[in-house]
Parts: sequence; C-alpha cells; structure tokens
Amino acid sequence: MASTDGERNHETGQLELSLDVPFPSPREAAIALRSLAPDREPRKGGISKHLAVTGSTLSVRWRADEARILRVSVNSFLDHLTLVMETMEMFGPPAAQ
Repeated sequence: MASTDGERNHETGQLELSLDVPFPSPREAAIALRSLAPDREPRKGGISKHLAVTGSTLSVRWRADEARILRVSVNSFLDHLTLVMETMEMFGPPAAQ
C-alpha cells in the first residue's frame, strides 16, 4: 500500500507532497521509475517532481506553488502509475538478467 505525506513548507510557502509506492521487488520498482521518469512537467515553473528508488520502493516528491497545479500533476502521475502497474501485472514478473 502506498503512503503519502503532504504539507506546506513555511519557509518557502510551497506545497509539498511525498508518495512512496512499494513494489514486490527492486527490479519492478526500477522498471516503474524508468517508465515514469521521462514524463516531465509541462509547465516550466510552479512545480517540480523528483522520482527515486530505494530498494523496492518508488518515491515521488512534488513541490508546487499552487494546490491546483499540484493536483493536476499528481492526478496525471497516478494515471500513468496505474498503467505501468497494470502492464507489469499483465506480463508477469520481469525475467532475471
């Protein structure tokens, strides 16, 4: 089950959201990272997104100036994450290299 943490940074005034998504294995987390990392934010300013993998957990951190921008980015990311997870489930666990 994924965990989230959201708050406003009182120093910068930006909204911050963290999402940790556990995967069955580090390899599947890395596949998800490679699938999702190319999707850059369409706006040049107002939001940033950072993705990383630690063990079998994919971590995503957002910072945004406005709640609306953050909501749109998170919703889009979750749609893409759902597609990646459904695809991995359909094709089964990745083959060992």
